Amino acid sequence: MAQNKPGPQRAFEAYLAEGRFMLQRSRSTGKHLFWPRVLVPGSGEDDLEWVPASGLGHIYSITVNRARSGDYNVALIDLDEGPRMMATVTGAETAAIGSRVRARIESGEVPRVVFDPISEDA
Repeated sequence: MAQNKPGPQRAFEAYLAEGRFMLQRSRSTGKHLFWPRVLVPGSGEDDLEWVPASGLGHIYSITVNRARSGDYNVALIDLDEGPRMMATVTGAETAAIGSRVRARIESGEVPRVVFDPISEDA
């Protein structure tokens, strides 16, 4: 009888709920992925494993959204492992492109990854 495994998105969310930021990596190529997937895009490898993310990266782009409920930023973060992910940079309305950042899991009803700016010597 086959075991029902959670899909990749549900597994990612379960890791976040445990306080762990995990990425998928292809065992054969070493390529890291984000968003969670079943196969490696373009090549179709299905040998994906979950590995801890370093949590480090830099801001590729950032924009500020203005809303009646409050302003917030949306950033594209290039993770040191290679993937690019969309997230919020905390601590200021905006930050310089290229700035180094460190991931943090923000708890709540649905945990999420946010990034805090760090100094270059950190």
